[in-house]
Amino acid sequence: MAADDESLRDGEVAIPLPENFDAGVYFIGRIRTPWSSRSECPKNGRESEVECTIELDTRYADGLKDVERSSHLLILYWMDKARRDLVLQSPRHCATQRGTFALRSPVRPNPIAASVVKLVKVEGTRLTVIGLDCLDGTPLVDIKPYFASTDSVADATVGWHQDTTK
Repeated sequence: MAADDESLRDGEVAIPLPENFDAGVYFIGRIRTPWSSRSECPKNGRESEVECTIELDTRYADGLKDVERSSHLLILYWMDKARRDLVLQSPRHCATQRGTFALRSPVRPNPIAASVVKLVKVEGTRLTVIGLDCLDGTPLVDIKPYFASTDSVADATVGWHQDTTK
């Protein structure tokens, strides 16, 4: 999204985007949620207990073999409605300007989002999950099993997040 498509908040800085893409992505399905606007979405997936549906394209059906044996999944999705040109942002929940790569905001050069979700059930190519934070119809990039033993880092920190009033 170009800088003139949406006004900037105080402290936000947009840059011109490259003319060409470096890679391609296959969307493997769509995510169905009750949210149609960014303001309706939870700030992150952990803030919601709403059941959402992942609709996998049928050509990838065999890729779901044994997925029902996972309690949690790592879902990667493409925030296709997010602007892509900000390098500095002023989040609503934070009084200080932050660099895009210091935030989990969907606004980034490649609007890839990730959520760890609880798998509720699998019916054919439809997965019912809890823990998403995206708009209805969001393109699905990938599904991976979540391994608490390797994906969780209990002592990880984000220094600025310790005091969000700064």
